[in-house]
Amino acid sequence: MTEAVQFRAFRFALDPTDAQRQNLVRHVGAARWAFNHALACKVAAHQEWRGQIAELTEAGVSEADARLQVKVPIPTLRAIQFRLNRAKGDDRTGQDGLCPWWHEVSTYAFQSALADADTAWKNWLASLSGDRAGRRIGYPRFKKKGRSRDSVRLHHDVKRPTIRLDGYRRLLVPRIGSIRLHESGKRLTRYLTRSAGRIQSVTLSRRGRRWYASVLVKAPAIASPLPNRTQRIAGTVGVDLGIARLATLSTGIETSYPNPRHLAGAGRRLARAQRALSRTQKGSKRRAKARARVAELHHLVAERRAGTLHQITKHLAVKFETVAIEDLNVSGMTRSARGTIDQPGRNVRQKSGLNRAIMDAGFGEFRRQLAYKTIWYGSRLAVVDRFYPSSKTCSTCGAVKPKLSLTERTYRCDQCGAVIDRDQNAAINIATAAVAAPDAVPAVPVAGDRPETLNARRAHERPTLTGGQRALKREDPEGPIQSGPPRRSNPAALPQPV
Repeated sequence: MTEAVQFRAFRFALDPTDAQRQNLVRHVGAARWAFNHALACKVAAHQEWRGQIAELTEAGVSEADARLQVKVPIPTLRAIQFRLNRAKGDDRTGQDGLCPWWHEVSTYAFQSALADADTAWKNWLASLSGDRAGRRIGYPRFKKKGRSRDSVRLHHDVKRPTIRLDGYRRLLVPRIGSIRLHESGKRLTRYLTRSAGRIQSVTLSRRGRRWYASVLVKAPAIASPLPNRTQRIAGTVGVDLGIARLATLSTGIETSYPNPRHLAGAGRRLARAQRALSRTQKGSKRRAKARARVAELHHLVAERRAGTLHQITKHLAVKFETVAIEDLNVSGMTRSARGTIDQPGRNVRQKSGLNRAIMDAGFGEFRRQLAYKTIWYGSRLAVVDRFYPSSKTCSTCGAVKPKLSLTERTYRCDQCGAVIDRDQNAAINIATAAVAAPDAVPAVPVAGDRPETLNARRAHERPTLTGGQRALKREDPEGPIQSGPPRRSNPAALPQPV
């Protein structure tokens, strides 16, 4: 029987030297080249297969017979790596090849990129055939310098580790050296000591002007801690996410968290930087500097947003025994109201501003952080079904209003006459639902170290408080092929590569 394990990542901001920064860029470029090389091999075989199908079809062969006759295998990861090793060359000996500079970077930069390309191709095929749940995955695209995210993943031999901390303020990375950290690595050292874990890999990425290292640690799985005395006394808290206040708690308005509106706060600087970027000429150095300025501002907004969410979610997970939230359909809430030419939408500009504010608040990230932090700190996450009318229900008498517009910020009950803040009323109802049916809430939250409670199609694998919707097939397996998306058995319907 295999031992249960858990993974945890530790993210650090780096302070590399100029030489280390150039080395990081070189590794990122090598990973991007290897990904594109592997994807090009697969796309070439796919296009050859499609071309042979088209030739037979034009010659009068039926499409079904053509599919049976044509056999063009897609090169596997092992085959691509074997061919690359024989054709990469070596500039140290004057041997020309595909990448004679391969010895300048770590070999794991190539291996991880080849594996990522293979995973992207498999995910597309699984989504195309309906084996993969969730949103449709498009045809794999090539990575372009300046457009794709600069990232590279490096592994090592765990028995002879070369990725480790060099003291508390430096991280040792193979082929790059000892990189200084902006913060202390003591928390990583403590976790490795207490959990008997091992470092599996490190992902080096660039966001804005800053480089980051995400260290992945594999450790034996341990039981979740039990709630402490403070958490048991605090009990259950309901959290209603919103725009006016980021998180309204059932304990009162004074204990709620305001919405910092990080994107709106940086709106003037972003607008000025975007205007400066639009006045530059494509391909110029001035345009590159202007783009870097815009990217840096967006990076600062994202970091501040993440910091705020981390502070709030940790406070909730540490202070309360049960944290109850709603299963919000964020993608549906932020859907555009533009409509079509025949049926144009109404209040499109106002809805666009609301969508921007919702995405700036980070409701999905709020739930993701709560999910794993409640496991860490011994608390519990209760997810109320998205169709539960928490805002329309009176928290005093339980009466439900048939309609409640977004402009009504104060809830007034027509039955008992109660007057209460709309968001606080919803938070109280969420907490009441979690207390009334505690066993109906899944014990394992989403995005934690264990199996998820929601699959990729937003369907409930375990029952929630008020029940949950079932997963629906994207296509009818008994129906004709034309009724659903193209499958692997229908090569003529496969999309063209980008």
